[in-house]
Amino acid sequence: MSSPRWLRRDGAPRLEFGADYNPDQWPRDVWDSDVRHMREAGVTIVSLAIFSWAKLEPADGEFDFAWLDDAMDLLHANGILVDLATATASPPPWLTAAHPSILPVDRLGHTIWPGGRQQWRPTSPIFRRYALRLVSVLAERYRDHPALAAWHVSNELGCHNIYDYSDDAAAAFRGWLRDRYVTLDELNDAWGTAFWAQRYTDWAEIIPPRLAATHPNPGQQLDFKRFSSDALKQYLVEERTILRAATPDVPITTNFMVMGETKGMDYADWASEVDFVSNDHYRQPGPQSLDELSFSANLTGNIAGGRPWFLMEHSTSAVNWQPINVPKKPGELARDSLLHVAHGADAVCFFQWRQSRAGAEKYHSAMLPHAGTDSDLFRAVKSLGDRLTSLSSLAGTPRTRARAAIVFDWPSWWASELDSHPTDRLRYRQEALDWYTAFLDLGVRADVVPLSAPLEDYDVVVAPILHVVPADLAKRLDAYVSAGGHLVTTYFSGIVDEHDHVWLGGYPGALRDLLGIRIEEFAPLLDDESAALSNGTVGTVWTDRIDLTDESTEVLASYDSGEMSGRPAVTRRPVGNGSAAYVSTRLGATGLTPVLSTLLDRANLHSDLPVALRGQVEVAQRGDFRFVVNRTDNPLDITELGAPEPTLAARGVAVFRA
Repeated sequence: MSSPRWLRRDGAPRLEFGADYNPDQWPRDVWDSDVRHMREAGVTIVSLAIFSWAKLEPADGEFDFAWLDDAMDLLHANGILVDLATATASPPPWLTAAHPSILPVDRLGHTIWPGGRQQWRPTSPIFRRYALRLVSVLAERYRDHPALAAWHVSNELGCHNIYDYSDDAAAAFRGWLRDRYVTLDELNDAWGTAFWAQRYTDWAEIIPPRLAATHPNPGQQLDFKRFSSDALKQYLVEERTILRAATPDVPITTNFMVMGETKGMDYADWASEVDFVSNDHYRQPGPQSLDELSFSANLTGNIAGGRPWFLMEHSTSAVNWQPINVPKKPGELARDSLLHVAHGADAVCFFQWRQSRAGAEKYHSAMLPHAGTDSDLFRAVKSLGDRLTSLSSLAGTPRTRARAAIVFDWPSWWASELDSHPTDRLRYRQEALDWYTAFLDLGVRADVVPLSAPLEDYDVVVAPILHVVPADLAKRLDAYVSAGGHLVTTYFSGIVDEHDHVWLGGYPGALRDLLGIRIEEFAPLLDDESAALSNGTVGTVWTDRIDLTDESTEVLASYDSGEMSGRPAVTRRPVGNGSAAYVSTRLGATGLTPVLSTLLDRANLHSDLPVALRGQVEVAQRGDFRFVVNRTDNPLDITELGAPEPTLAARGVAVFRA
C-alpha cells in the first residue's frame, strides 16, 4: 500500500458506520431530518457526491458547489465525517453529447450509449481531461474542509466499462504492449502468432480482440484482460496524483468489488495504489451465499495486507438488480455486517442512506426505507449501530492469521476460462469457494490470499485451478513444499506459463515433478456424465488419466467407474516433512470435505472446535476478540466456546474476548 493510513479524524479509534448519501436527490428540507435520523442510528460517516457530476458541473466549465458546501457543512455540524467522491463515475449528458467519442465500444463494434452509468472509455484522452479537471477543482475547494475524512476515487471502477474495444483502447493497448514486449518479435513469440498466419509486422496492425471469424488469439485475449485492468488502475493513479498533491494528509481509496463473478480487475495488483482498501459486496442467492460473503470478506482482508479495510457498500435487505429480489431474514443484516468486521473491516456502510423515490435503484433497500423510521428495517439499522459502538475497542485490531490458506490468482481465473479449452464448464472462483466451504464444514479456519502472499506463513496451501504457473512460481511452490509445507492443487493446474504457452512433456506441466504424476490427455466430462470415486464421492466436469511417476506418490482415492476405473483420482506425494497433493475432478463442497479432512489429518492440522459445532459455526479471531457466526437458521449452544451467553440465536453473531 502507498501508506498505512486510515481516515483523517480526531478522537479515539472506533468502527465507522454509514452509507452512500445522495442529498441532491431530495429537497433541502429533507436534509435536516436526514442528519437527525443519522445521529439516531449512530451514523458516523457518509460517502458523498458519488454520482453528482451533472449537478456539480451543469455545463462545460460552469460549476455549482453551493449545494455541496451546504451538505458538507451540515454533516460536519452534526459530527458526521465525509468520504468525498470525485464524482467522475458517470459523465453528464452535456459531455457525452459534445464528445460522443468518450463512449465505450463493445467487441461487436456497438457504441455503449448514455442513459445508464459509467458510459466512458478508460483510455479516452478527452474523458480524462474533463474528469481530471473536475477532480482538481474539487480537491482545491474542499481540501481544508473539517468534514473531509477521505477521498473516494470514482465509484466501482470497471463495473460496467472494464472492456472497451474502441480506437482509443486500441491505441492504448498497443502502447501497453510496446512497454511489455519492447519488440514485435517478442510479442509474436508470446502470442504464438505463427499459428493461423497471425504474425504482426507493424504495431499499428494490432487491435483489441474484437469479434473475429473464429476464436481470437488466446495470448491476445489474456493480455487484453491484463491491459484492461491496468488501464483502469492507471486512471485511478491519475486521480490519486491530483488529490495527493492538493491534500497530502487526506487518505485516498476507491471501492473494489471483491464478490461473485466480478473478475476484470486484478485487485491484488491495485491494492498498493490506495491508502486503504474499500470493498462493495452483495450476496447472491444460493446454498453458498453466506460462505461466499465470508470468502470475499476474507480475501478482501488479505488483499488489504491484514490492515483495516472499509466495507463501502452492502445492502440492508433486498437489492434491485437480481431476477428476483428477496428481503433479508431477521438477523441477517447484523450477521452479514459483522462477518465483514470479523475479517478485518473497520467500517460498515451501505448503499444507501435514504431509499430513492425514482431511478433504477428505487427498489434497492437502504438504511432509511420507504416505510420510514417506524419500520423493522430501521430498528435493525439502529441496533447494528449500537452494537458497532460497543465494539469500538477492536478498531485497528488485525485479524489473526489461520494455519491454512486458499490461493486466489486473477491471471489463472482469466486464462482458465478462455475459449478453445477442453471444457467451457470450468469455473475458477466456484472451485475456490467449494474448498472454502469444505474448510468451514470441517471447522478449520482458512485465509483466502492473493498469490503474492507469503505462503511460508501457512502449514497448508490449497491452490485450486492454478492454471498459470510461470517458472519462478513453480520454483517457489517447490521451495514451499521442500521446507515442510503441504500444497494441494487441482485439475487444470500448472498447465501454462505467463504467456499462455503449454508446458510440454505432459500435464500438469510445471507442477508435474512436484506432484509425482503425469497426464497425457485431459478427459473432461459431458453435462450428463459423472465419475464415482472409491471414497464414495462423485466427480463432475473433469477427470484426468493419471500415471504415477514417483514411487512415493500415494493414491488417496481412485476412480471407481467408467474408462478411468482403477486409476488414481486423488494423489499425494510426500516430500520430506511436506507434501504435494492433486485432486483431478470437481467434487463440489460436499465431496471435497472428506478429501480435505484426509489431507489436513496428514498435515497434522485439526479443528479446535467441539465436534458438535463443526460446520455449524464460523469462527474468526481479531486480537483477543473472537467472532462466532451461526451458519444455520437454528439457535446453537456455544457454551464450550467460552461465550458469555450460552445460546447463539439463529443467524446470530457472538463477539467476545477469548
